[in-house]
Amino acid sequence: MELAHSLLLNEEACNQLGEVQKAEFIFEWLRYLEKLLLATSRNDVKEKQKTLVEQLLSLLNNSPGPPTRKLLAKNLAILYSIGDTFSVYEAIDKCNDLIRSKDDSPSYLPTKLAAVVCLGSLYKKLGRILGNTFTDTVGNILKAVKSAESQGRYEIMLSLQNILNGLGAAAAPCHRDVYKAARSCLTDRSMAVRCAAAKCLLELQNEAIFMWSTDLDSVATLCFKSFEGSNYDVRISVSKLLGTILAKAITSKHPGTASRQSIRRVSLEEVLELLGTGFLRGSSGFLRASGDMLKGTSSVSRDVRVGVTQAYVVFVSTLGGAWLEKNFAAFLSHILSLVSQSHPKATQIQIDAVCCRRCVSFILRTTIGGLLGEKAQLAVVKDICQAIWKLKKVMDAVMSDGNLETRVGSTDVAASQHMLVCALQELGNLIHNLGTTAAPLLQDSSTGLLDSILSVTLHPSISVRLAAAWCLHCIAVALPSYLTPLLDRCLERLTGHKSSPEAVTGFSFAVAALLGAVKHCPLGIPHGKGKIIMTLAEDLLCSAAQNSRLSAQRTQAGWLLIAALMTLGPAVVSHHLARVLLLWKCVFPASPKDLETEKSRGDSFTWQVTLEGRAGALCAIKSFVSHCGDLLTEEVIQRLLPPLPCAVDLLTQLSSILKMYGSPLKTPSVVYRQRLYELLILLPPETYEGNLCAILKELAADLTAPDIQVSASTFLLPPLCHQDDLLILSPLLQETDHRFIEEQLLLGNGVACGSLEYDPYLIYEKDVEGDSVPKPLPPALSVISSAAKLFGVVCAHVGETQRLPILEQLLDSIKHTKGARQQVVQLHVVSSVSSFLKYVALSKGCLGPEEMKRFALTLVMGALESTNPLLRCAAAEAWARLAQVLDDGAFTAGLAQVSFDKLKSARDVVTRTGHSLALGSLHRYLGGISSSQHLNSCIGILYTLAQDSTSPDVQTWALHSLSLIIDSAGPLYYVHVETTLSLIIMLLLNVPPTHAEVHQSLGRCLNALITTLGPELQGNSTSISTLRASCLLGCAVMQDNPDCLVQAQAISCLQQLHMFAPRHVNLSSLVSCLCEILLDNSVLVNLYSPYLLLRRAVLACLRQLVQREAAEVSEHAVMLAKDSREELTPDANIREVGLEGALLILLDKETDERLCHDIKETLNYMLTSMAVEKLSLWLKLCKDVLAASADCTAITCVDTMQEEEGDKGDDASVLTTRHDEKSHPFTNPRWATRVFAAECVCRIINQCESASSAHFDIALAQEMKKKDSRNDFLVLHLADLIRMAFMAATDHSDQLRLSGLEMLLVVIRRFATVPEPEFPGHVILEQYQANVGAALRPAFTSETPPDVTAKACQVYIIAVQRHKNHRQPLKTTSCLEDSVRNGSCSSDGLLDLVYADLGTLSRLWLAALQDFALLTLPSEFASQLPAEGGAFYTAETSENAKLQYYNSWALILHATALWLTSTGFVVADPDEGASDLSRPVTPTSMCQGSSSGATIKSPEDVYTDRFHLILGISVEFLCSLRSDATMESITACLHALQALLDVPWPRSKIGSDQDLGIELLNVLHRVILTRESPSIQLASLEVVRQIICAAQEHVKEKRRSAEGSISILPTVLYLTIGVLRETAVKLPGGQLSSTVAASLQALKGILSSPMARAEKSHTAWTDLLRSALTTVLDCWDPVDETHQELDEVSLLTAITVFILSTSPEVTTIPCLQKRCIDKFKATLEIKDPMVQIKTYQLLHSIFQYPNPAVSYPYIYSLASCIMEKLQEIDKRKPENTSELQIFQEGIKVLETVVTVAEEHHRSQLVACLLPILISFLLDENALGSATSIMRNLHDFALQNLMQIGPQYSSVFKSLVASSPALKARLEAAIKGNQESVKVKIPTSKYTKSPGKNSSIQLKTSFL
Repeated sequence: MELAHSLLLNEEACNQLGEVQKAEFIFEWLRYLEKLLLATSRNDVKEKQKTLVEQLLSLLNNSPGPPTRKLLAKNLAILYSIGDTFSVYEAIDKCNDLIRSKDDSPSYLPTKLAAVVCLGSLYKKLGRILGNTFTDTVGNILKAVKSAESQGRYEIMLSLQNILNGLGAAAAPCHRDVYKAARSCLTDRSMAVRCAAAKCLLELQNEAIFMWSTDLDSVATLCFKSFEGSNYDVRISVSKLLGTILAKAITSKHPGTASRQSIRRVSLEEVLELLGTGFLRGSSGFLRASGDMLKGTSSVSRDVRVGVTQAYVVFVSTLGGAWLEKNFAAFLSHILSLVSQSHPKATQIQIDAVCCRRCVSFILRTTIGGLLGEKAQLAVVKDICQAIWKLKKVMDAVMSDGNLETRVGSTDVAASQHMLVCALQELGNLIHNLGTTAAPLLQDSSTGLLDSILSVTLHPSISVRLAAAWCLHCIAVALPSYLTPLLDRCLERLTGHKSSPEAVTGFSFAVAALLGAVKHCPLGIPHGKGKIIMTLAEDLLCSAAQNSRLSAQRTQAGWLLIAALMTLGPAVVSHHLARVLLLWKCVFPASPKDLETEKSRGDSFTWQVTLEGRAGALCAIKSFVSHCGDLLTEEVIQRLLPPLPCAVDLLTQLSSILKMYGSPLKTPSVVYRQRLYELLILLPPETYEGNLCAILKELAADLTAPDIQVSASTFLLPPLCHQDDLLILSPLLQETDHRFIEEQLLLGNGVACGSLEYDPYLIYEKDVEGDSVPKPLPPALSVISSAAKLFGVVCAHVGETQRLPILEQLLDSIKHTKGARQQVVQLHVVSSVSSFLKYVALSKGCLGPEEMKRFALTLVMGALESTNPLLRCAAAEAWARLAQVLDDGAFTAGLAQVSFDKLKSARDVVTRTGHSLALGSLHRYLGGISSSQHLNSCIGILYTLAQDSTSPDVQTWALHSLSLIIDSAGPLYYVHVETTLSLIIMLLLNVPPTHAEVHQSLGRCLNALITTLGPELQGNSTSISTLRASCLLGCAVMQDNPDCLVQAQAISCLQQLHMFAPRHVNLSSLVSCLCEILLDNSVLVNLYSPYLLLRRAVLACLRQLVQREAAEVSEHAVMLAKDSREELTPDANIREVGLEGALLILLDKETDERLCHDIKETLNYMLTSMAVEKLSLWLKLCKDVLAASADCTAITCVDTMQEEEGDKGDDASVLTTRHDEKSHPFTNPRWATRVFAAECVCRIINQCESASSAHFDIALAQEMKKKDSRNDFLVLHLADLIRMAFMAATDHSDQLRLSGLEMLLVVIRRFATVPEPEFPGHVILEQYQANVGAALRPAFTSETPPDVTAKACQVYIIAVQRHKNHRQPLKTTSCLEDSVRNGSCSSDGLLDLVYADLGTLSRLWLAALQDFALLTLPSEFASQLPAEGGAFYTAETSENAKLQYYNSWALILHATALWLTSTGFVVADPDEGASDLSRPVTPTSMCQGSSSGATIKSPEDVYTDRFHLILGISVEFLCSLRSDATMESITACLHALQALLDVPWPRSKIGSDQDLGIELLNVLHRVILTRESPSIQLASLEVVRQIICAAQEHVKEKRRSAEGSISILPTVLYLTIGVLRETAVKLPGGQLSSTVAASLQALKGILSSPMARAEKSHTAWTDLLRSALTTVLDCWDPVDETHQELDEVSLLTAITVFILSTSPEVTTIPCLQKRCIDKFKATLEIKDPMVQIKTYQLLHSIFQYPNPAVSYPYIYSLASCIMEKLQEIDKRKPENTSELQIFQEGIKVLETVVTVAEEHHRSQLVACLLPILISFLLDENALGSATSIMRNLHDFALQNLMQIGPQYSSVFKSLVASSPALKARLEAAIKGNQESVKVKIPTSKYTKSPGKNSSIQLKTSFL
């Protein structure tokens, strides 16, 4: 393909290629040449012009295909427009010669057509340059048209259009001739020729004045004839022609024509009358129409009427919204008159009446809804109300006639009904779209809107009553605040007018419609209404039999109310279910015998009422099953079942009843069947398995009934076809903007359009197609649809042997019928069997016996060859489903072979189309036949069929089937990609554009191929490059195709290519293509552009492009606007508003939900990518959208009075600024568009927040702006942001007010802390206080809805909060933790706002939190809920109330916590009665007295309950955060906990309950892990800090308390004694380890603690210390044999510490005391002197203990033992210092005993001590030779004797006197020591430090 990219055609390379490749090469060269010529200099073009012209003209003889000839002609024209024009005449002559040629062979036809196209292109481009040559050219072309076939006529018409376009007024001499030729072509048998002729005439009328003046009538008649037998494209083209001409006839001023001829002026009335004639009489003349009227037949076909309807719309749309607003009254009068009594022919038959009404509704809806702004629409509402009042007066005048018969049969009333229906439906649609903007209208008493609607609810016509009810439904959905008042009014009138049949039905319809609106209203209705409605329904049903005149109406009304009540859901219905089930049970006879009795007793009227009642009951139960599935428990199902057999029995008896009572029962019986079938479809088949066979027989009879004459294929078969297959059928099956009126053509002339009167029970159901009025088909058609669907279910559940007879019966019924009826029966049977096969396939069921296979195959095979294309389509689906059910490879292969054989042998279109689609369907559902053999065979056959140029239908179906195979084969198809792509390109280049359906199928094939290749398209290999180039070429061909759906396919293919290989798609040309389509269509997007699918394709592609390359797409769009061609006259000027603005304009005009969603998504992607860089543009766009509605009406509702005079100026500036600005491109945008603009502003602010801090810093922004003027920052646009928020917040639309308030909230939050650099200490928002106040003030008026007021309160609170914060001393922003920590404190000021009402509010807050806590309990605790409900809900409304609680609990929790914090938590509420402190007074309990037996809680219990309420709610929410939990709820919850823990009392609760604190910490840990928001994490950490503080406070408190010591004392004692036990081992040298010393020191400190003697802990301490002493005593017992030897001294010291440091109670109990004494005795027996010394020292301390209860037992037990030890020393003299020290310590112990002994015992003790001391004395001789040890012992004994003697002289004297030996020893010792011993003996050196030589040295005294 690269060789084709040159200025001149590379003929050498071209000639080497085959035919297909050559055509592709030439087309690629022409594509490239078009771009190159525009980019090449004029001189270079002139150099090569001659050669180029020769090459281009030579191509004319090469039979160029349609795309090639179009491109060839375009290049030729461009070449002459750039280069020299001297040879252009030769080119024109050559083209004319080719046209004149007598060669009529098919091979020469492309050359002629190319010549025709070239002429048109040359004249269009060069225009008047060509002089007078056009006369010959036009004459030559017009001559050729007479003998041309359809393609020639098509191209000639388009060429003439181009010639007229180029020549303009200069072509006037040929106008008449062209007109005559186009007239004949406008009624051509080829639809494409008609479209081309319409385009030619549309061009002609620009200059041919006679078309919209003298010949206006004939042009209109011609258009009416063109509508006859037309298709969708023709109706679009011709209606555009007719509407444009008629509009021009009114508006044209005929400049310069007065002197030449007299032009007849045409008035609006004449034009409307002309259109009305076409609508009512069609293209026939007056006489013929009159004759038809006399015969009672209608001469107007539906396609004519639909075409004229579209012409009405084009006519008004061309004139514009301003014209419509000015002339609306006359227009409305005329449009309604189309269905008035003035033209009875249009409405005398119900079918025609319904179709005409739909056409009128379409005209009104499209013009009013599409052209008028909201202000104008409000005026239109008033006009429609006046029209309704006028019609109501006519009705009243007739109804006042006393003659009942005359009144009911009045022609006026019957005719006015259709006008009223149309008016009411448009009124409902208008108000529905206006939403709350329409509120002033309803409040305007002069309009009387509601009264007018309610007044016609009593109209004699049921259609009017239903239309009025639906209008009320629309009002309730648009303005939810009116729902309950309207319901009350209707219930009141229904109750008060039970004796009027019109009132009973009319107001029951109204109530049902209003109940259907409840699900659309967020606040619903009061729960008690359900009970009222149920009671009223029961009353109507019970009283039905009292008055025969009202029986039918009351019966219908009663069941209708019950059925509508079911839509309120399980929460309401559960309370009435028992009564409903009882009514259900009673409506049917109890047994078959009772049914027989009914048959014998009833009459025709009774049976009418009976069937009406039972059909209503069935509908009510169906509604119950649909809307209350949660209530379908096993018990309820068992109660539902008993009447079902009776209902089925009645079904089987209907035919005999009908024969018995005649035709009056025909419609009721059909309705009964339909209701029963609909219910059975919803119920599980197991519930009626006993009646399956009877039901199946009835279904078979219904499907083959002899009286069925109408074919219902268009509504019966589409659900049974695959959605993709419907694309190959009529465009009417596709979604279009005209579907509303085009449906009647789809159904056919014999079938009525859907209308609500056919099934009033749908009035409470939501329409599946959106918010328009439900359109049920007539019962005779609906019952067939339900029967076919139910047949599939029932047949799948009956026994396999029972299916066969039924199938045989159905086949026989087809064979035994003939003609048209046979087609109808075949259609019904195939539908039913298809439904059965689909059900079995989806449920993985079994077909049954072998015979079933044969019968099914025969049936489907017959349908595959039906003349009905829709039936063939359904049969192909059933063909594949049959193979899917059997799941047998051999059978599937057999089916494929059958199709192969048929396709090879058959030559008729029907067989070839049916079986080609069958092959595609088999591949779609079954991979089993995807073997290469079958795949090759299928592809080969389909290739052949695709090239059958004699039959476009065969090509279309074959190519569609091929696309299915490509999709299903996947990678297996890769080997066929190249050949398939070559076939597609060849066909794209050769198939005529008139066969658009073939091109559409080619587009689907190309799309499937691109998907198959996928990412491989990015490759650079030669083969991949070739495939990619072919794909791009195919897309280019389809882009140039005139058919919009083919263009949509091209865009879809390019979208796929851009996804897989973005580098190889020219983004600039793609964006240009998309924008041209959008802007061409945006002028009248819903009217002129008929192809919704094209717009969807464009937006889907744009959406994908901007996700990757938003900036590039936007730039390319702007470049297109700058370089746009002259013929492109966009409504949206991209140069000014960019692509973004164009999309916003398109969003405002578009009505398709899917398209609007894509537009919003596209804008959101662009905003995310580019809003920061193009800030001014985005803000200007949003400002223009919002300012376009800020007219004077928005100001009237704003009270601009301010408290200060200075504020007035600020308010006024906001309101008046817009008047100084230039006009903007957005005119009267809808409220939904303005809401989106407001949302965009909030998104822009969020984007700026993540971009740069300068966006919220005025000083930094101004500095950076000075550095570079291109810099732009949000803070510089703050005034605009405030203004936009004000405009939105003060609008009439509640939704926009909410968006505006949200915008204001975001602005305040983001800019509240931005300082004002010119005024230090102030923030920038202060200057806008007045504006904020003005925006908020209207939200606090009495008529404002509560949600708006609530939002305004939120904004106000945030504003006050931020204002208070910035008034505080400025803080640095470096410590975010402080701001989080003080988050709750900053809210204290909010309590001041409501201080006066805080008492009431606090009670309500607590009550709401208690309700919320109860409602969030799991379902298993439902029994614990209060039987009477909560404070703000009743038990019945608990489910409905949950949502409201979920939305508001968090802020209430925070408020409650703040209130409790402010009161210190423990301060009693002064307003709270002492009788009930725990349950606050609430709205539901204020009027109830407190019960005398109520438990009165203490204040402490009340506070505890409140504490646990707040804590419980918080923990429950935070521990299981749902995905939909909002940041605001989490933040409010954490701030509530912070506030709670700011108070000492709650902190003490947390601190004292260790488990509670740990649980709360675990929850906060989870919050921190699962939420990444820094603010939430910081708030969580702040609560953690408070919990830790609470624990610390608790510990400090416990430390001051004796009881606390008890908990840790065991541990401390265990550790201390444990260390002592483990380290108290004997060390070498008798050393004492430092750990033992430390342990003993710690033990002394513990035992001396004052807590041991504290009153509260004394007993516990005593017990624990005894246990500890026991542990010490147990240390002597070794645990095992290997244990090291213990140090007895350490253990005895520990015992001594216990004895001396604790209270006597611890150690004086006998068991412990005895064990301690035993340890001392045992230690005294140890021979180790060091141990004995320390033992004596310890005993010395114990003996000195002042309390005798402690010391005496030890003295009694151990003193004698010590005495004996000392006496032994006398016998065994000490030999060393240690033994000496033992003696000395022992003496000290005995001396202590003497000291502490009682007075009368001391003498005895002294008498024992003295002999021991005397025994140690030495005489004079021994002293000289004694050892130092003995001498020291002597000295120590003598010293002690000298001290004791004087103290106890009497004892001493008597002892000496009684023992001469002791006396002598004493005297000798004194004499020998007399020199050194005086009266007062000085202390010897060894007595000063008796333990100096001891090896046991204690650094610290433990005693």
